[in-house]
Amino acid sequence: ILFGERPYWWVLDTDYYGNNSAPEIQQFPLTCETGPGSPSGHAMGAAGVYYVMVTALLSAAEGKKQSRTLRYWVLWTVLWMGFWAVQGCVCVSRVFIAAHFPHQVIAGVFSGMAVAKTFHHVRCIYNASFCRYLGITLFLFSFTLGFYLLLWTFGVDLLWTLEKAQKWCSHPEWVHIDTTPFASLLRNLGILFGLGLALNSHMYQESCRLKQGQQLPFRLGCIAVSLLILHVFDTFKPPSHTQLLFYALSFCKSAAVPLATVGLIPYCLSQLLA
Repeated sequence: ILFGERPYWWVLDTDYYGNNSAPEIQQFPLTCETGPGSPSGHAMGAAGVYYVMVTALLSAAEGKKQSRTLRYWVLWTVLWMGFWAVQGCVCVSRVFIAAHFPHQVIAGVFSGMAVAKTFHHVRCIYNASFCRYLGITLFLFSFTLGFYLLLWTFGVDLLWTLEKAQKWCSHPEWVHIDTTPFASLLRNLGILFGLGLALNSHMYQESCRLKQGQQLPFRLGCIAVSLLILHVFDTFKPPSHTQLLFYALSFCKSAAVPLATVGLIPYCLSQLLA
């Protein structure tokens, strides 16, 4: 997991080809990621999210009586065909830009499905307090930092992939700090912290208490406004000249996303409609 190669640097760095010339691989602006390549995070994320969506829709279609009619099986076929079509597109695109090997994207798909399936049965996450969210966030950060320092004392550099990317990327400007393992860690921790803050906020509880929260127009309005706000967040790029500042702003930006979409937007819309 921590030492997965990426095709765009491996073919230029390996001795596998000997005296023969290495194959020429075209690079793209999205090719030069700086983290380990196994498993594919894009494939894992897409598989996990879409697996949850498909199973939730099928569960709603099945109903409380768990009746599986012809209509249900047609929906089942369409949803799962769409699921695998999306996963195929994600995997092919990642391999095409030379960011991953085929086995890495396949591992990512099944890892994402396994994570989604596992946490579906962990019921405590649905009523966790903010203190638990905060505790998990601090634990994950401390454990990761401690593990990194422990390996560093034994001469194992977990940032070895950054050197590979800077050395073999055909365009140095394509190497971005936001693809480093620490940047990914802080983004995920920010989302976890922001989600815990939003779910335990007065805004979220108030929007759930009102009747508008169960109405379709209200939900569609929340989706539309959330997409607009997410686009605004996406336009903000933290300055990368100072790594510590970049990581701190990345954490804050990631925490603000669920806080806005889960807490602030539903609350504001519910107050306007009320």
